[in-house]
Amino acid sequence: MSQTFRFVPPDQRLIDADVERAFAEDIGHGDATASLLPADAQAFAALTCREEAVIAGIPWFNTCVHKLDPQARIHWRVNDGDQVTPGTIVCEMHGNARAVVTAERSALNFLQLLSGTATTTAAYVAAVAGTSTRVLDTRKTVPGLRLAQKYAVRCGGGHNHRIGLYDAVLVKENHIIAAGSIAAAVQAARQLHPTLLLEVEVENLDELQQALDAGVDRVMLDNFSLPLMQQAVAQTDGRVPLEISGNVDLKTIGDYARTGVDYISVGALTKHVRAVDLSLRLKIS
Repeated sequence: MSQTFRFVPPDQRLIDADVERAFAEDIGHGDATASLLPADAQAFAALTCREEAVIAGIPWFNTCVHKLDPQARIHWRVNDGDQVTPGTIVCEMHGNARAVVTAERSALNFLQLLSGTATTTAAYVAAVAGTSTRVLDTRKTVPGLRLAQKYAVRCGGGHNHRIGLYDAVLVKENHIIAAGSIAAAVQAARQLHPTLLLEVEVENLDELQQALDAGVDRVMLDNFSLPLMQQAVAQTDGRVPLEISGNVDLKTIGDYARTGVDYISVGALTKHVRAVDLSLRLKIS
C-alpha cells in the first residue's frame, strides 16, 4: 500500500540496503521458528505506541514487510513526523503470517530507533521555542544508519548539519595547527574546495575575530560560557551565522538559544537514543 510521507526520506535504494543488512544479521539462511506456521496462514496485526512520541521510520518498516510479502496490506493511521499519545494505534496490517512474524523484529527495530531519534529531537526543538535558533544534528550517529537518523531528526523538527566529511569543510584545532593559522587554513580550504560551506571552530573571542576576518561562512563556538556567547553574538553582529557546540543538553539549550546564536548542534539527538515503546499484536488464522 502506498504511503504519503510528510518528510522526504532517503532514496529507496538506501532503505533497501539498510533492510538487507538487518535481514542478513537477523534471518540469516531462514527463520527456523516461523517455519512452524502453516505456509498459507494469514496474520492481522495492530501496532500500538505505548508512550508519547514522534513517529519516524515508516519507509523502513514498510520495506521490511514488503520484502517478505509484497502483497501485504499496511494501513498507517499516522505519518512520519506526527506526535502520538500513549495507546495510539499507529498502523494495522494484513499479510502472510510467516512473512509478518519474520519481518516483525527488524521492522520494529527501525521504527523504534528512528522514532526515538525524532522524539528526542522534538524535545530539544521545543526547548528553543520562541527563539530563532535552529537545532542541528551531528555525525555522532549509529554506524550505517546516518541518513536514516538524519531523516528522523527532520521528522522531529530539527535540521541537518553536514552529512559527512565530504559535503562541508569544518576547520578545527588540529587543522589550524597544521596550517599555521586560521587565515592560512581558510585560504587553503577555499582553494581546495571553493564550492563547499566553510566553517571554523573557535575557542575564544580572538579566534572568532580571526575567523571573521578570514571570511568564513559559519563559526562554531566550542564550549563557550554564556557570557562569552553573548559577547560573540555582539562581536559578530550578524556577519556570519554562529553555531554552538559542546555541553548542550535539555537544561542548557534554552539559555544558549536566548543568546541569539543561529544554530546549536546536539550529538545526543542521534547518539543517546532510547527506543520508543511500540507493541505489535498479531492474530493468526
